[in-house]
Amino acid sequence: MDRLDNTIRPYAWGSTTAIPHLLGTEPTGEPQAEMWMGAHPGAPSRTDRGTLVEVIDADPEKELGPAAVARFGPRLPFLLKILAAGAPLSLQVHPDLEQAKEGYADEERKGIPVDAPHRNYKDANHKPELICALTEFDGLCGFRDPLEAAGLLDDLGVDSLKPYVDLLHAHPEEAALREVLTAILTADPEEMSRTVAEAAAACTRLGGSYTPYAGIAHHYPGDPGVIAAMLLNHVRLQPGEALYLGAGVPHAYLDGLGVEIMANSDNVLRCGLTPKHVDVPELLRVVRFRPSDPGVLRPEASPDGEELYETPIDEFRLSRHVLPEAGTVRDLTRATPQILLCTAGSVRAGEHDLTPGRSVFVPAGEKAEVSGTGTLFRATVIA
Repeated sequence: MDRLDNTIRPYAWGSTTAIPHLLGTEPTGEPQAEMWMGAHPGAPSRTDRGTLVEVIDADPEKELGPAAVARFGPRLPFLLKILAAGAPLSLQVHPDLEQAKEGYADEERKGIPVDAPHRNYKDANHKPELICALTEFDGLCGFRDPLEAAGLLDDLGVDSLKPYVDLLHAHPEEAALREVLTAILTADPEEMSRTVAEAAAACTRLGGSYTPYAGIAHHYPGDPGVIAAMLLNHVRLQPGEALYLGAGVPHAYLDGLGVEIMANSDNVLRCGLTPKHVDVPELLRVVRFRPSDPGVLRPEASPDGEELYETPIDEFRLSRHVLPEAGTVRDLTRATPQILLCTAGSVRAGEHDLTPGRSVFVPAGEKAEVSGTGTLFRATVIA
């Protein structure tokens, strides 16, 4: 197995302290938002054999296994991250596989450069994802019941929100949510800025369940995403709890440290809380306007001690091993590729000693025995 040297991405919303604290390093004063583990070309992990992209390209079947190559092609189908949000991320949604293929092909035909700021589809893949909390973790996930959202907006006492409140009482629910989100995102910018300012002041005054929205407005003053955020479920995860974000589900991470895993894609359609491009027509094509419970996941334990986070897709499979006693050995050998990430304690994986934030890549079929006292996350695929 290969010890990984991973890139930390300095996005503006990142925490300045959470990842350094996990790694046991000194903060630099700069935001450290995500640490990427995998073979994404944007920031591939490095090994003693070269980047993980180079290692896999040299012999895909050896590194990934024949079954994974046959199912997903000669590439690692997932990207594992440590995510540290010190400020809200953009309100966003991801396409399903068919939408991604269509959108990518359309933009390729139009000759839009992949790095163009108005490009929506960077690749032809979908991007389901899972976030598992390492600390208390706040986020937004999926639409509230429209009547609940109407009550939340109405109680702010902001006159310019009354039309949205009335629309949210209409039927059917999906049409009401679509109409309100469309109205928010296409409103006159100056008028919306005033509405957001009044709403933010009301949120600060009311406190309680409104506190998260006051915080969002502080980071994104005047942004229509502040109002759109109130249409969504607010979720506070405790350590070990997780959220699965499927295609078409609007979401945003607000604050906290977590382990994130996703299909290996960059396709994001934004709907607020960002200075970046917002393509409203394409966004409305992709969003699924269905009220839903956010569905907090808790791991299901198996007899061998593995705690699995069940998801409906095969590109990734995230599980956790809590090793309670030094000297306990578990055999994690699989016929598919794996990344093992330590998040607490001290774990020995093969010949590598892992402390929090350190990780290894295990080629398909390679012996993978682990021991120690700590917490180890395992990322792999179903093939």
